[in-house]
Amino acid sequence: MKKQLLIFVLGLAISVQATAQLVNTQSGETSFFSETPLENISAKNNQVAAIVNTATGDIAVKIPMTQFVFPNKLMQEHFNENYVESGKFPAASFRGKIVETIDFKKDGVYDVSAKGILEVHGVKQDRTIKGKLTIAKGQTTLESSFDIKLVDHKIDIPTVVFAKIAEVISVKNKWVMLPKK
Repeated sequence: MKKQLLIFVLGLAISVQATAQLVNTQSGETSFFSETPLENISAKNNQVAAIVNTATGDIAVKIPMTQFVFPNKLMQEHFNENYVESGKFPAASFRGKIVETIDFKKDGVYDVSAKGILEVHGVKQDRTIKGKLTIAKGQTTLESSFDIKLVDHKIDIPTVVFAKIAEVISVKNKWVMLPKK
């Protein structure tokens, strides 16, 4: 995992100017929720890697799929083996750029949007994701919520369990990032 993260970060860092500052986390939180009349499904992942180049607004995120924890271990097994196929597609990712110009040296709360490519289940999709960026005492927190349509990422749901899994999944992120040293 650390090797993959290093390669991922190096790809972003190649374009970094000498004066640029990076903020990052390797323990960001991403969760999702699926609501249907028959059953609600939720999971949380606290091993999300995210990095932002504060000079350019470039952002890169990597979410290891096997690190989502479910209240029910059978759901977790089905999620990894049958739906997101973690063996073939071990991570989801987002690579893009924060659209707004933010002064990362100034404490404050900012509405932001990041435009880029979201990859889930091997399918890349252009997305603009809105969120809130909070800068306070050298710490940067990025929060966002958005929906993912399973059909857009070719995630098949067998008809036997179709009524138990929503066609649209709500995703929430909270990443607390510190300057990279």
